[in-house]
Amino acid sequence: MTCSVIQWATGAMGRTALRRIIDDPALTLAGVHVYSEAKAGKDAGEIARRPLTGVLATHDLTQTLATKADVVIHTPRITLPYDALVPDVEALLRSGKNVISTAGFHWPAAQGPDYAERLHRAAIEGGATLAGVGVSPGMIVERIALAATAMSVEIEHIRVSETVDASAMASAAFVFELMGLGSDPAVRDIRTGPLAELYRALFSEVLVFAGYQMGTSVERIEPDHQLTLAPADIVIPAGTIPKGTVAATEWRWTAHYACGARFTLSILWTADPGLHEGGRGHWDVRIEGRPNIHLTMDITESDPNAPPSRALTDATVAVAINAIPAVIAAPPGLFAFQPPSAWRACP
Repeated sequence: MTCSVIQWATGAMGRTALRRIIDDPALTLAGVHVYSEAKAGKDAGEIARRPLTGVLATHDLTQTLATKADVVIHTPRITLPYDALVPDVEALLRSGKNVISTAGFHWPAAQGPDYAERLHRAAIEGGATLAGVGVSPGMIVERIALAATAMSVEIEHIRVSETVDASAMASAAFVFELMGLGSDPAVRDIRTGPLAELYRALFSEVLVFAGYQMGTSVERIEPDHQLTLAPADIVIPAGTIPKGTVAATEWRWTAHYACGARFTLSILWTADPGLHEGGRGHWDVRIEGRPNIHLTMDITESDPNAPPSRALTDATVAVAINAIPAVIAAPPGLFAFQPPSAWRACP
């Protein structure tokens, strides 16, 4: 028996997901929802560079809601403000469709009871399940780092750092708008603006989830964001980063838990890895306590002719597609994968 799927959004992530759906004999493409009028009416196969499927894309929400499907793979670009995507997700859930999103919704309780309750209520009304998944957020802390804490007797400080090389990225909107590269700190300090609030909301879900899984709660989250300015013009496929403007952003937060442990999460996005001292892996996980635990992890592209960013896109989509059976089997409501046997704080 196959599972019927609607693909929501067809940017780089969405097109990759669409190809996975079309190629998988266990999945049946039921619909494609697009934001662009130029893509509306096109066959999904044309959008995904696959043979024609007979399924035409639509940007009509009413039509998408009326389309019968077991699950929606929801891959829009995260946007300002953080809750801008909530109304569409609520509508999908109320229409009886499970939703697997790569654009937030990892641990809605972190945004407060009102935010979580509106999503939970929509899911219950539709008899559907909502899951936020991905690699980071979604996998590195939630299912790998927390699993490693099972080897801990005591934990003082967890440090997870991520480095993303933007030097080969071609999307100007992503690099200059969502990453904040190329901004002039003399004109606008992105460390205190809307971008900072967007990423605080997104990554606070990671820190609150970690506390919950370790049997404790967040007392406060302290930001410590850093900017690296371009020493000269930096030309990348997305465009030029002028000298003196932001060439790298390091978003960093430290959560202080009621049990006394701390968790520092650092996300470095850079147009030139050479600007930073020491070789950095994609992820570095350090658990300080008894004993000390250190993990490094990289996701790399195996095809030298493919863009390096394809590897992380493939991995994120794989997490979403592989989540389908668990999400469909879950009871209606909000769903999150649980790490095996995370360390538990003493009461």
